[in-house]
Amino acid sequence: MYQTAPTALLIILLVACNVSAAESGGWPHIRGENYDGVSTETGLANEWPVQGPPVLWVKELGQGYSSIVVRNDRAYTQYQTLAGQFVLCMNALTGETVWSYRYDWPFETTGLYPGPFSTPTLSEDHVYFTTPAGDVACLTLSGRLVWSRELKKEFDGQGTDFGYACSPTVMDGKVILPVGGRGASIVALDAVSGDIVWKTGDEPASYTPILPITIEGQSQVVGYLQHDMVGCDLNTGKQLWKKTLSRGYDEHSAWPIYREPMLWTSAPFQAGSHLWKLTAAGGSSCQEIWQSDLMSNDVSSSVLVDGTIYGFDLAEAQSKAHRPSRGAFRAIDFLTGDERWVNGDAEIRRSTDQATDVDTEPVVGHASVIAADGKLILLNDLGDLILAQANPNQYIELARARVLGGEIGWSTPALDNGRLFVRNRSRAVCVYVGTGKLAASIDAMSIEDLPQGTVRDYSRFLGVEPEYAMDAPTRRWLWNWYFVGVGILSVAGLSVLVARFATRPKLSTNRCRSLFVVIAFVLGLIVGPPTSLLAHDFIFTWPLSLFIVFAAAIQQSDLSRKSSGKSHAQTRISRMVALVFLLTCAAYFVGCRRLSLVTQWTFLCGFPAAVPALLVDRYVRGRLMDVSHDKVAILVCSWILAQLAFAMYFALTAALLVMKYELLDQ
Repeated sequence: MYQTAPTALLIILLVACNVSAAESGGWPHIRGENYDGVSTETGLANEWPVQGPPVLWVKELGQGYSSIVVRNDRAYTQYQTLAGQFVLCMNALTGETVWSYRYDWPFETTGLYPGPFSTPTLSEDHVYFTTPAGDVACLTLSGRLVWSRELKKEFDGQGTDFGYACSPTVMDGKVILPVGGRGASIVALDAVSGDIVWKTGDEPASYTPILPITIEGQSQVVGYLQHDMVGCDLNTGKQLWKKTLSRGYDEHSAWPIYREPMLWTSAPFQAGSHLWKLTAAGGSSCQEIWQSDLMSNDVSSSVLVDGTIYGFDLAEAQSKAHRPSRGAFRAIDFLTGDERWVNGDAEIRRSTDQATDVDTEPVVGHASVIAADGKLILLNDLGDLILAQANPNQYIELARARVLGGEIGWSTPALDNGRLFVRNRSRAVCVYVGTGKLAASIDAMSIEDLPQGTVRDYSRFLGVEPEYAMDAPTRRWLWNWYFVGVGILSVAGLSVLVARFATRPKLSTNRCRSLFVVIAFVLGLIVGPPTSLLAHDFIFTWPLSLFIVFAAAIQQSDLSRKSSGKSHAQTRISRMVALVFLLTCAAYFVGCRRLSLVTQWTFLCGFPAAVPALLVDRYVRGRLMDVSHDKVAILVCSWILAQLAFAMYFALTAALLVMKYELLDQ
């Protein structure tokens, strides 16, 4: 149980402290009150103590990527454990659980992104939330279910196959969500009853929630969908304008930014950003003002402060769940798209005329950002909490503290009355970033008291990473992987023959086979990275090591010997090899998950195809040993059959991969 400041003292000090926070409704939505990530709160500290801001509480949650929303000293989020998925209500002062509502079984517990993705929304006296399955529900503030609907199932929603992530947008008594169904691209529900108010469009959905805007007095909602951006009338759902953004596979996760009449959008996959001008009079329209290669947001959205956009420009195709994502934190001009400054990309900064010291300037990294009181509050994916000036001319860092070290996190901070609520996939922390009596009087924990860990980047063990973690291996990749595997088996076979002729006395057939297994297994583990670097492409050789251990397990089974004649030592060896095979499979599975190699898990399914050739090898070897003294011939025959077994194993795996992704494309 973690220490927290006494509840009574917290309440007294929060009321009495001189925090000049504006009267507000807290932080009721993932992007705050105005759907823009900017708080009207003032009185935030300009610096933090050396040991970091005071920690009010820390709470272990479970799995999930939801952020936190806050109102009236209650904080809400979503998470999962093995027992299921939950909406959690916490005491915002202490972190203690007020109630939790279980709504489903866990989502992809062993997947790359386990747990819920969306964040609850607070409106009036209700809590609205969505699930990874595409359901939406409404709870009372006491945690009682009011209504729920299986929207994605009901309308056959498309475009959110990796898990629904849109937080509910609640506006004028309506809960508005992208669904992606035919005739139901966007759906509006009655906030009280959950009944359908309107539905519109045929486009697939994506991962960005609906943005409410007002243009020339007209209330609209902007749907940032898979391939299109649309504007619809808030009251009727009538589509007022549409802009096609892309073709083929695409997804959008980052929030647009609106300042009437300008709408800024950021595209994924290094596609940069756009500024659009919206009009309503004489027919609604959306006209492009500029397009820039700068500021490609993915899971972390940007903010706009006084005409400048601040955000992380992702330099690779997708954010990485196993290591810090590469790119630069930038400031660009809202109206022109011109770069104001850049942090984190030394090569780019050297090519610009800036006085910033590249070698000493602190690097922000991939960070979620909100703004308040002329400051940027950033939480980067390594768990560093950073305070910086919202300065359009240069990056000026005011303070930094690591609050959530140990795993990659992408959640957005929430600010309420000087209290900052942050979380990563498994832990929530509340720190105080205000000024006045509270900052100096709370008997709180320090940053040093927080449980911390270190994010280790294991991607170097791959040499070259796949650019898109979720994409199927291409046919070129599969051929390359297979032929490198064949080469490794050939090298192992030749090494065994050399060892047999070079040693005195000559190695026995069984020792040669053991040496072959060891050499091929080790080469399968270590050849991939240097080969990838030489080829400038992803070469994956771990499946060969899997195959080799499986082949060894088959060869050590008692089918090759009469059970009655099998010694206790041979039985122990067989069991040990079988155990090594199971442990290798488990290590492979964990390693692929840790490195975001989703599709490569399929190589655990190809073993049955190799069994016939391995059984033939065992049978032929047993017969040859009874009638022939030519040990080299026996070894060559076994090597040929091993090549055949590997070919069958790899062919089945490749076929499964191709079929799987062809079905997904359909």
